[in-house]
Amino acid sequence: MSRYEQLALQLQEQISSGVWQEGDKLPSLRETVRRSGLSLMTVFNAYQLLESQGWVRSRPQSGYFVAPVLQAPRYSSPLQPAETVDINAFIFNVLQAGNNPDCVALGSAFPDPSLFPQHQLSRSLIRVARQLSSANTDISLPPGCADLRRSIAQRYAAKGMEISPDEIVITSGALEALNLSLQALTQPGDWVVVESPAFYGALQAIERHHLKTVAVATDPQRGMDLDALAQALQQYPIKACWLMSHCQNPLGASMSTAHKQQLLALLTEHGVSLIEDDVYGELYAGLVTPLPVKAWDNTGQVLHCGSFSKTLATGFRIGWVAAGQQAQAIQRLQLMSTLSTSAPMQLALADYLSAHHYDKHLHTLRRTLEQRKHIFYRAIKREFPDAVRVHYAEGSYFLWLELPTDCCATELYWRALKAGITIAPGRMFAAGEQYRHCFRLNVSLPWNTGSEAAIKQLAALIDGQLALV
Repeated sequence: MSRYEQLALQLQEQISSGVWQEGDKLPSLRETVRRSGLSLMTVFNAYQLLESQGWVRSRPQSGYFVAPVLQAPRYSSPLQPAETVDINAFIFNVLQAGNNPDCVALGSAFPDPSLFPQHQLSRSLIRVARQLSSANTDISLPPGCADLRRSIAQRYAAKGMEISPDEIVITSGALEALNLSLQALTQPGDWVVVESPAFYGALQAIERHHLKTVAVATDPQRGMDLDALAQALQQYPIKACWLMSHCQNPLGASMSTAHKQQLLALLTEHGVSLIEDDVYGELYAGLVTPLPVKAWDNTGQVLHCGSFSKTLATGFRIGWVAAGQQAQAIQRLQLMSTLSTSAPMQLALADYLSAHHYDKHLHTLRRTLEQRKHIFYRAIKREFPDAVRVHYAEGSYFLWLELPTDCCATELYWRALKAGITIAPGRMFAAGEQYRHCFRLNVSLPWNTGSEAAIKQLAALIDGQLALV
């Protein structure tokens, strides 16, 4: 943990314990520098972090003040069961309508592609293209390229996790890994736990496989409500749990170590397997690499799914699942569905990873995303009406926003689209209507005249909507 993060954590604890109360003015930057012995930039970064997380508010020429107590998100119920899920048509229509390169893509699920090392990847692709021949077509058959699986296993090992390359299956993106995992663990009609709100790909998979779902309330800071999860496990014959332990989409929540361990213990007690969607796991904030739930799995019940699409190469569509005892079952299912994963893309990624540039790239990527997130957050707090609640969580590149409950974010989506802006309306992330007033923003874009104008335009559209309710 960096020095500015340590200072921010210390001030958070003081606010939580009542040393500083709502409305109190915090010590000035220079006073804190004098007391702590830290540099002015370190103290400034700590105060900026506290402001971005909603703990304090800055007033021009006056300093920093303790913000009103953070409110929990509005949940209609901690459990939302659904025997049928019918959401794919809505998601398809939203994604198709927003598929316009001229739009400011605040609704995109992918980071700004200019942040990826495209030239290095291209060189790797050119190198491996010369090596391809009919003799190595088996590279694309399950479980995939041996060199790539070894590279992924080595990255697990660097975190202290013993994952054999034989447990890893390379897939066409993380979504295939997640779908195959769900298919290996369930039969049509089974019950599956998901987050609330949930990644829309999970809901589409549940609809496709004719499963029933219990959506469990998920906090924008802490992750899934474990008391509600325990209730779901007692009331329903759950076969699998699908969740994101890091930088959850759409909320951004990351679970603490204790929370992950408690979650795994609860699922183990009920004999329920976990599909851990960890596509944003490398986009954490801070200096300490968080471990996935899989790190504490001693029984093989966690299927850990990852991808390079959010960190390295969106268009390559390469993911994987560390499936443990389910590896053979997933390979058989893959052989019957997509058959294989692109051999050139697998070889190119293996070549890139072997050059040891990836960690350097990730360090730069994480720093850039966090800087852009701070800029967008400050602009949104400045431009948007006070009635809009903004949930900020460390890591990744999403912000989750709540309008007043009598507003409709889907209506906002269509109006914004006419203005050349996309957002991700909350209706995409639930089987019901409970998040119709919410939306997700992608804040990985560069801050320029276009993105600034888009934020101001969204603010004006929200003002107009609030005037009608």
